[in-house]
Amino acid sequence: MNKWVEPGKFFKESMLKEGNVMPLPDIRDKMHQRWFLPRVILSKLPFSSSRLDELKHIFHASDNSTMEKLIVESLNECERAPSVGETKRCVGSGEDMIDFVTSVLGNKVTVRTTDNTNGFNKDIMIGSVKGIDGGKVTKSVSCHQSLYPYLLYYCHSVPKVRVYEADIIDAKTKDKMNHGTAICHLDTTAWSPTHGAFSALGSSPGKTEVCHWIFENDMTWTIAD
Repeated sequence: MNKWVEPGKFFKESMLKEGNVMPLPDIRDKMHQRWFLPRVILSKLPFSSSRLDELKHIFHASDNSTMEKLIVESLNECERAPSVGETKRCVGSGEDMIDFVTSVLGNKVTVRTTDNTNGFNKDIMIGSVKGIDGGKVTKSVSCHQSLYPYLLYYCHSVPKVRVYEADIIDAKTKDKMNHGTAICHLDTTAWSPTHGAFSALGSSPGKTEVCHWIFENDMTWTIAD
């Protein structure tokens, strides 16, 4: 039984062509607004599932509460061993994010995300498309928010990707309404066969590339052009 995947959440690279019409998924950030902590404060806080009791005390999380559950889930994700070819780190400060990104990509980096959420849950038309780094296979660091008491990002380096920027056009009026960043993962051999991308694209690990938009408040870092 194929699980339902939101239309447009995953797509093939060939869809990123000017004039193509495709659904834009719900790219809105659904998490409560939170903030990075200064590194000085962060360095004094525990961040380990082995120190869960201390964390629960600091963040007033009672036993079996939603807060305890989200702390445990985020710590598990952060402590999980990296997949093949992946380098990963969870960061709770701007300084830690920059340090991790530059340790992977070097000092000349730039960050990209999708400009806004206009067009979500609608059919959109692809406008002009630009391949980053000349459209060559490159590596990037993508950072996704984790649900945690303060702003926490799960950042990971992803080998063998192509990153694109594309104008997002209203399919009816033909007006430009957004500017999107998309990333295409070219090597999916190490992905789980149950990953939603494969039911969406009717494929299996290693048989197809998988592309997705960078959602609101997530980001992808690349070597500066």
